[in-house]
Amino acid sequence: MADRLLKVNAYTTLDLVDAEARGHDFTEEGFSVANVTTDDDGRVLLQLELDNMTEQNLPAHVDELSLDPDQARTLAAALEKSAEKAADGGGE
Repeated sequence: MADRLLKVNAYTTLDLVDAEARGHDFTEEGFSVANVTTDDDGRVLLQLELDNMTEQNLPAHVDELSLDPDQARTLAAALEKSAEKAADGGGE
């Protein structure tokens, strides 16, 4: 990810995760950076950047969710619940 927009350092949440970008007429698989941080307004930011070194359909970009603390907690609870199901070998 030489053309990376997100900083990747010791504080980055996940610096190499499997990712997929899907559009109406394409699917691209690759690696992604996933980061969680906060801004000065008390919002939680969930940031995702797909490695664009091999991906041909999207320009370099970062997708970002801006969540209030309650939304972040709801998302965290859903992730925890899904992680438990996945660890138990179950699906949806």
